Parts: sequence; C-alpha cells; structure tokens
Amino acid sequence: MVTDRYGNPLHECTLETAGHLDRAVEALLHFSPEVERAVGDAVDSAPASPLAQSFAAYLGVLGTEPREAAAARRRFREYLAGVDVTALPVRERLHVTAAGAWLAGDLRQASGLLEELSAAYPRDALALAVGHQLDFFTGDAVRLRDRIGGALSAWDPADPHRGLVLGMYAFGLEESGHYAQAEEAGLAAVEHDPRDVWAIHAVVHTYEMQGRVSEGIGYLDARRADWARDNYLDVHNWWHYALYALEAGDTDAALAVYDASLRHDGSTGQAMELLDAAALLWRIHLAGMRPQARWDALADAWAARADPPYYAFNDVHATMAYAGSGRLDAAERLIADRRRWLTRAGTDADTVTNHRMTAEIGLPACEALLAHARGDHATVVDLLWPLRRRLHEFGGSHAQRDALQRTLLDSALGSGRHELARVLISERTGLRPDSTYNWSARARLADALGDTTRARTARDHARAAATATARALRPAT
Repeated sequence: MVTDRYGNPLHECTLETAGHLDRAVEALLHFSPEVERAVGDAVDSAPASPLAQSFAAYLGVLGTEPREAAAARRRFREYLAGVDVTALPVRERLHVTAAGAWLAGDLRQASGLLEELSAAYPRDALALAVGHQLDFFTGDAVRLRDRIGGALSAWDPADPHRGLVLGMYAFGLEESGHYAQAEEAGLAAVEHDPRDVWAIHAVVHTYEMQGRVSEGIGYLDARRADWARDNYLDVHNWWHYALYALEAGDTDAALAVYDASLRHDGSTGQAMELLDAAALLWRIHLAGMRPQARWDALADAWAARADPPYYAFNDVHATMAYAGSGRLDAAERLIADRRRWLTRAGTDADTVTNHRMTAEIGLPACEALLAHARGDHATVVDLLWPLRRRLHEFGGSHAQRDALQRTLLDSALGSGRHELARVLISERTGLRPDSTYNWSARARLADALGDTTRARTARDHARAAATATARALRPAT
C-alpha cells in the first residue's frame, strides 16, 4: 500500500499522488504558497483520493475567506456525491468528516474530529496542522497546546519534521501562558528548521506577552531572511515588528512597516492581511494619531469585499476600519446586517460556530468600536467590561485581542471610570512591568486624579522604557 512520508497509509493514491501530498504538507507546515499548487496536483492525479480532496477543502477555509469557502464547499459536495464515506478507512473517514464539518461552519465539531484522528494517528501532520489552526480560530488555548503536546512523543527527534511540530507546540504553550517553555520550544524548533516561520512567530509572541520588546526586535532582525518574504505569515510577522516600534514610541517606524508590508499597492486584499492592517492603525488611533489617508484606503478595501456573515473576528476588524476612517454609517450597516442575520438564523444555528461567536462576542465588540468612534466611552465600558475575559471565544491570539483590551482601557479613562481603569492598568503592569504603553496609561490615570507627582513619575518610566526599546529598533522596510 502507498504511504506518506510519515508512514500513514493512503487510500486511493498512487505513488505520484503521495509525492504531491508530501510536498503539500511540507508547504503547509512552512506557510508556503506552494501548498495550493501541490494540493491541486494531488487532486488532479487522484480525484478519488479522500485525503487530497479533504486537503483541498481545508485550503478553502484556512484563509477565512467566505467566497473561497463557498467554492470549496461546492467542489467537496461534488466529490462526496460519488463516495460512501462509511466505507472509507478510519483515517480518511475522519478527514472527510472533519473537512465537511468545517465547510458547514461547525469549527468545533471539525476540531474534535481531528483531535480524535490525532489520538489514533499522531504522525498525521496534516491533521495536527489543520487542527492547530482550528484551535487558533476558536481561541481554544488549552487545546492549542495539548493537541500538539499529546502527539509530540510519537515524533522521533531525528525526524526532519519534528521541529515543525515543536514549533506548533511552542505557540500553544505561549497562548496558554507557559512563556519560558514556549520560548525554549520555539527556539529549538527554529534551530531545527530556520524556515519554520510559525515557530519564529511563537517566539515573537513570548517576547510580546512578557514585554521583552528589545529582545523581540533583535530576534526578528536576526531572522529576517527566514521570515520576511515569500510565505503566508510574513505580513503578520511584520505586524509584530510594527507593534514593537509602537512600544518604542516610534509611530513613524510603525507606519513605515505598514506602508511597506501591511498595506500597499501590491496587497492582495485578503482578510488575513486586512486584519493586521486594521489592528495596527487602531492602536495608532488609540495613541491619538489619525492617518486619515491610510484609514480611507483600508476602509475601501474592506468595503470592496462586501463579506457575508462568516467569521466574527473579521467583522470586528472591518468595523475598526470603518470607525477609524470616520465611516460610521458603514459600521452601522455591518452591525445591522449581522443583527438581522442572527434573527433569521434557523433553530439549529447554535451548532454553527460563527453564530455563537457573533452573538456573544463579535456583535458587542463591533458595537463597542462604533461607540468609541462616537466618543460614547460609557457604552464602550458597558459592552466590553463583561467580555474582557471572554474575548478569546471568537478566536485570534492574546496579542491580536489586545486591541479590544486597550479600547476598554481608553474608554474607562475617557468615561471617568477611574477604579476600573486602575484595575485594568494594574493587571497589565503585573504582566508587563516595563511596557511603555502601560506606564503611559498610568500617567493618564494619575492626571485624571490630579496626582501630578505620580503622573510625572509614570511618564518618566514610559520615556525610559521607550528609549531602551528604540535602541534596538532599526528600519524595517
């Protein structure tokens, strides 16, 4: 029987197809655009292959693009019309069922099926990688960690791809708060494979979460040749670089990264890129700057997509773009559309992941962003304070969701809710005692309370932290 490079048997596959699938998995693990061609070659060489067809279905949803998902759903339905899924070998059956669940919008069912598959076949790298992304999209930090941790012992240290699995584990460790272990695992993974951009990204997250900004800048600079181009994660890692620039107080450097790498004439308009662009500009907006031309172009890009309800995390970032550009009518229309969708959804809608995400997290977050743009800070606090420990439920990372946490803090200060602001600042400072942003927030609170001595001391700390970070920063274009 034909097997893949990991020793897993392949149903309805030729040796040629196995080679294409191995190439596709290799590309997926490296976030290489080559994955699309390799999967297409696998499907063309063996249209009856359940694994090739499932892989193609996964590609249709991994980008959180509703139109790509719809096209993948049609192709997968045509494939299933001629297949008795119950007669497939268990591994292929679980892949096909998981792919179908994700295409139907049930991310949690798909996640559970792939976890079951990984328990039986821990060396199925496709199941691990796709399941890992599902855990990220659903904000399930514990499963993000344990799905990979549970499989890791099945990977021999000599296996060329063990490092790539270790890189996934590093990100799961980071998102669940095990920063020292995450850094160790991520650094080891990159040592194993310098082109492991996901592991590089995991290490960068550990520095971000601990406020080790200078180290983060130095690490990205040292590894720039490995992560900065020709992969699906390069824009996102540039976003992290821009966050470090903001922490150094260098808005010009952050905007230079934006113009060179996040949003420019050659940008594709894909959701994953627009998310990072909106999240960066929103942080700059909260810092008191409004680069209007960039906001307008970004709002145009989101409006051109005209997305249907698909992924609440995307909706929130579209609302950021509309609110930041001053197009409050566009934000209102998006919110109204999602509210109507929730009303129309059928009785079984709660089984579809995005329905719950939108109802419980996405819609209130969008409403809070609109309220912030209107200067209605009391409403922002009313909406976000009850959600501040639940924001993970609609996906993304701690670093990404921090845009909403900062919005809440800004509005707590803006609405005179000084005790709530003190709590939020105290929480943040405990985790990142040397953060420029946190010291600046302390100064704002002290100003509001009329404590000029504390305000001056806090600003001195903020300047010192920014200066220390700025020494490590060099042009990122």
